[in-house]
Amino acid sequence: MSIVRPYGDTTGDGMVQLSFTLPIPHDKRAEGAAIQLANKMGMDPAMLVHAKPMGDGFTFFVVYGKVAHLVDTDKVQVVERDFPLLSAKEVNAAIKRGLRRRLNVVGACIGTDAHTVGIDAILNLKGIAGEKGLEYYSELSVTNMGAQVSVPDLVETARERKADAVLVSQVVTQRDAHLQNTRAMSAAFREALPAGKRPLLIVGGPRFDELMAPELGVDRIFSRGTTPREVASYLVHALAGGSK
Repeated sequence: MSIVRPYGDTTGDGMVQLSFTLPIPHDKRAEGAAIQLANKMGMDPAMLVHAKPMGDGFTFFVVYGKVAHLVDTDKVQVVERDFPLLSAKEVNAAIKRGLRRRLNVVGACIGTDAHTVGIDAILNLKGIAGEKGLEYYSELSVTNMGAQVSVPDLVETARERKADAVLVSQVVTQRDAHLQNTRAMSAAFREALPAGKRPLLIVGGPRFDELMAPELGVDRIFSRGTTPREVASYLVHALAGGSK
């Protein structure tokens, strides 16, 4: 079945739950405003199930209600994984076979972004969710520049380390900072290095749309939930001739 509708209490009832914040103090009028917003978004009827003040002049709401919208899963556009998921042993063997040297990776959080949790989870030895980070792979040489790295410093370090791939994590998204920083980074690498000498550019973060890679000038976007093993497998696929 390609046509589906939301499920709440019974199959096909169209019930959904939505949370949001309005810049108004919590009172009866604020609750009415929340219901009005939900109605305008297509929830009818909409029920207010939670309201809580969030500091001076702000209220957080949770509403529950029915929508008439249907979803055609055949028309959903996503970036499917187009490479095999390899073990650490397979990654190391493929790099040895394909490059005959270690694969150089430089990672950083650029701009004013100080949130290193994402980049550390991918690069650092301890990794995440039971998976070791890229530092664990013997055929990967990893440089983690940390937080708030300027684009010129990133380009220079990538040049010095002869980076095969540059990994950038962006968590700060206010005013589309993650998109602006990514465009600035890709433009800087295009200006600094000729086409055949540029490293693979990879960005990741919870608010990226994986379909935007061409528009942002990068080779790949990884969204939330990405594991070190996925990134390592992609590096092999893109730079070391795959797993065979």
